Amino acid sequence: MNIRRLSSATALAGAAAMSLTTLTACSSDAGDGRTDGKLDVVASFYPMQFLAQRIGGDKVHVSSLTKPGVEPHDLEISPRQTADLSKAGLVVYLKGLQPSVDRAIGQAEPRHVADAASYTTLEDHGTEVEGEEGHAGHEDHAAHSGDAAADPHIWLDPVRYAQVARGVGKALEKADPDHAAVYKKNTAALVKQLETLDQDFRNGLKDRTSDTFMTTHAAFGYLSERYGLRQEAISGLDPESEPSPARVRALHSVAKKDKVNTVFFETLVSDKTAKTLAGDLHLKTDVLDPIEGIGDTSKGHDYLEVMRSNLKALQQALGTK
Repeated sequence: MNIRRLSSATALAGAAAMSLTTLTACSSDAGDGRTDGKLDVVASFYPMQFLAQRIGGDKVHVSSLTKPGVEPHDLEISPRQTADLSKAGLVVYLKGLQPSVDRAIGQAEPRHVADAASYTTLEDHGTEVEGEEGHAGHEDHAAHSGDAAADPHIWLDPVRYAQVARGVGKALEKADPDHAAVYKKNTAALVKQLETLDQDFRNGLKDRTSDTFMTTHAAFGYLSERYGLRQEAISGLDPESEPSPARVRALHSVAKKDKVNTVFFETLVSDKTAKTLAGDLHLKTDVLDPIEGIGDTSKGHDYLEVMRSNLKALQQALGTK
């Protein structure tokens, strides 16, 4: 009887030791920025999430701080999300777009960080407003959002987005060197797709009858710059701001002068102002998506599909042949 008790106690002790070893291994795995052997990557919002998923493939587990349907500029970070940042193997974000994310990263001090803004050049794009004498003035980002930072919408230019993709690929290689070859391969494949997208825009916007398009807010400055277009935004870089009476008058003038036929709105903010302006000018409305998130109303399942939907919308609005 004593022998059986001793044997049973030995077995229980062995099982407990095995459980402790398993828990310790799992804890060590999580503490190393990994879950089930995959690198934990936290993305700030969809364009960063897309890059992390496409480049990381099956070697990463990607989560996003900004849930589908949430306007990224309005995001507020919870204490739990801040804690997740500190545990992540890599955080991919765009400094200057979401102030709450910038603050949380400063507090969490994650082990590896990929800032998209550091992989390309940012410029100032605002809303051009014609003054009383017909001269164009420039309302910069600060005039609309209280933030003097440059235009953050770099992902809407496929060339700049490819530069960011290369930077995120390098960051993944550094954070997870064991799978560097996979990240190199996936980065090259994605860059090639973005180069094809760039060429599609160049070819698709040839022989247009107008360069001017009108949209809810000034998210398309980089895209316009890349393909020789003129963006006329109802608001500035802040999608929630209301246009001034002077801005509305200027838009009426631009629409008539440049034969604008469409006022674009987007999926994550109210379309009321765009539809009101379109009604006043007897113009059509359509979606030009800044791709800050993918949701049920998005015209595509991912960045590449929605960008091609944007191209079709621009072709119709600009009268391409």
